[in-house]
Amino acid sequence: MTTSGTSAFDLDLNNLVEEAFERCGKQLRTGYDLKTARRSMNILTIEWANRGINLWTVDQGAITLVSGQASYPYPVDTIDLLDMVTRTNNGEVNQQDINISRISEPTYMTIPNKTTTGRPIQVWVNRQSGNISPTTVTVATAVTTTATTITVSNVALLPSNGFVNIDAETIYYQAVSTANNQLLNCSRAQNGTTAATHPVLTYVSINYLPNINVWPTPETGTTYTFVYYRMRRIQDAGGGGVYMQDIPFRWIPCMAAGLAYYLSIKIPEVDPNRAQLLKADYEQQFDLAAQEDREKAASRYVPRMSFYR
Repeated sequence: MTTSGTSAFDLDLNNLVEEAFERCGKQLRTGYDLKTARRSMNILTIEWANRGINLWTVDQGAITLVSGQASYPYPVDTIDLLDMVTRTNNGEVNQQDINISRISEPTYMTIPNKTTTGRPIQVWVNRQSGNISPTTVTVATAVTTTATTITVSNVALLPSNGFVNIDAETIYYQAVSTANNQLLNCSRAQNGTTAATHPVLTYVSINYLPNINVWPTPETGTTYTFVYYRMRRIQDAGGGGVYMQDIPFRWIPCMAAGLAYYLSIKIPEVDPNRAQLLKADYEQQFDLAAQEDREKAASRYVPRMSFYR
């Protein structure tokens, strides 16, 4: 017998939703049915991120470190950073990657002098929400494109250091002066934005960007690049219904089973016994997919040695 000769089977959003409804003993009939299923699918993919590493969402990023600057934002769609190094001579023949140790917030907090300069050897990953919070704080003195000190109406309403948005520009400041209502040691044009002028009375918003905090801060004369592998968020379910989902083909059974279970607990007419069967099927399909979607290289353990006098 002749086979199809193809291996391209996939399901767009409409077909995935239809499959899920049929497993619930229902049919996709209205626009709201598609809307509520798309919402459930987005929640489902967030649940997958909470269960562990999804290998197809791992990609590499890099941040150029600046002399004297400790904190740097990373992409908001990042679930977590997995592996990190500091790189010198980026892209050159004699490029060198050196391990940088991830530390906790309490450990970073106990570092006596966070402005010490040198080769960064430790990093605290501050996993903020990425949300922007409006304030009543405004610019008190016009800001030029090169200003590193910014005077505002009231620093008491802002964190003691962090990221703010003024117009379309994101700015990192290292400290505040409560006496002069100033943001000090500002690093301009952060997070891919452009330094710009900002007139008096422009509102200042707090930007809770996820960020790394390196120690020591980079010294002058050497360019370091913070190179990392991260787990990003799975892309949102396609709004038009015709888009393929951001999953490899081996996760299609799990997505169909998971969506069916999610819908079964929202549709009143679904028998509770059927919902339990759908849940069991979803857990089985997730286990099968997760077992396949794993790192298959041999494990490697490197002891970190400490010496005491």
